[in-house]
Amino acid sequence: MRLRLPHGALFAIIALGAWSAANAVELEEARIYIEYNQSANDLGFHVSLDGEDWASLTITNPLDEVVFEVQGRAAYEELGMTELFFEGAEPTLSEFPLSGLLERFPEGEYRFDGVTVGGEPITGVAELAHDVPAAPRARVRVSDGSVTIRWRAVTEPATILPDGEIEIEGYQVLVDSLDVTLSAEARSFRVPAELLESLEPGEIAFEVLAIDANGNQTIAEGRFHWSGGDD
Repeated sequence: MRLRLPHGALFAIIALGAWSAANAVELEEARIYIEYNQSANDLGFHVSLDGEDWASLTITNPLDEVVFEVQGRAAYEELGMTELFFEGAEPTLSEFPLSGLLERFPEGEYRFDGVTVGGEPITGVAELAHDVPAAPRARVRVSDGSVTIRWRAVTEPATILPDGEIEIEGYQVLVDSLDVTLSAEARSFRVPAELLESLEPGEIAFEVLAIDANGNQTIAEGRFHWSGGDD
């Protein structure tokens, strides 16, 4: 038997849903983006969000499929959560074809919908693009106890997605415990002496990331030899 609601009750439900959406608390941050490692030839889809005291949350893709769901229990259900960051698995593109990855994460609008510990709706929207920048061409100069990492401006898309439109928003440099984000105009970074003094002699890994305005980013990996300041 099909339940028929009176027109007034149906209108009230629709109005309540519209009111809830209109009065939902906005997440301070809602992002989904691609991270491509050119050196390792792997690619993953990462998510970052920030909001106050939410107890549950789902992420829905442009096909209206729920792709992620989290529910706080016990203390987390009572007190809520704020930030959340996670990285999707990053298979190599030789093992998992790029076309299959992009099909599973289509371009478009991803909705973040949750409930706060106070029972209020909390929401956000993120736009996922498939345009990925090329990796920075980085080189290192070690001289007189100093280390400077330099790179060329990234103006082209990654070769795996050659038709993309690229607009670099900034660069990120990682050396040991150091993680710094620089402007799109930056072309070099001098590693602070304080960090160098803390490093053991040997091969030191570093990364330089090109970050597109759409949030997608590509990693270039490298190493330099550090002899404790005797270079």
